[in-house]
Amino acid sequence: MFSKSRVNEPGPKAEGDKPRSEFTAPTTDTAMNTPKGKATTSILSSDLTVTGNLKTSGDIQVEGTVEGDIRAHLLTVGESATIRGEIVADDIVVNGRVIGRVRGLKVRLTSTARVEGDIIHKTIAIESGAHFEGSVQRQDDPLQSGRTGAPPVPQPVAKPADV
Repeated sequence: MFSKSRVNEPGPKAEGDKPRSEFTAPTTDTAMNTPKGKATTSILSSDLTVTGNLKTSGDIQVEGTVEGDIRAHLLTVGESATIRGEIVADDIVVNGRVIGRVRGLKVRLTSTARVEGDIIHKTIAIESGAHFEGSVQRQDDPLQSGRTGAPPVPQPVAKPADV
């Protein structure tokens, strides 16, 4: 019914070539070009208010208001955003307002950042113009929750009684 001519086909035209199949699946697909398990960034728009905790292994960009804790891989706090709660992420970029503790491997406060709370980090960058009230503490693993690694409280040493 239909025949395929080899005249316009690219490549060698040797006699020993196998005929090419008429129907071949495309080798490039959009699904193949995107890394597996890597979703796009979730964006919470500026007109959105979330009450409750957010937890993801992906990336979040907050432009609105969140009243609760956030845990993510990469967290970007937009200029118009306000977060009231603890934020924990591998990478944190604060452009807006955070009221609560910040824990991250890499923490960056831009010139428009407003942070009221302690920052526990492995590396930190604070741009000129950022407002920050709280303490800054460097830890090798700031993502570990709780204070299970707190040093023990020293106990008084008993003296032997005088005889």
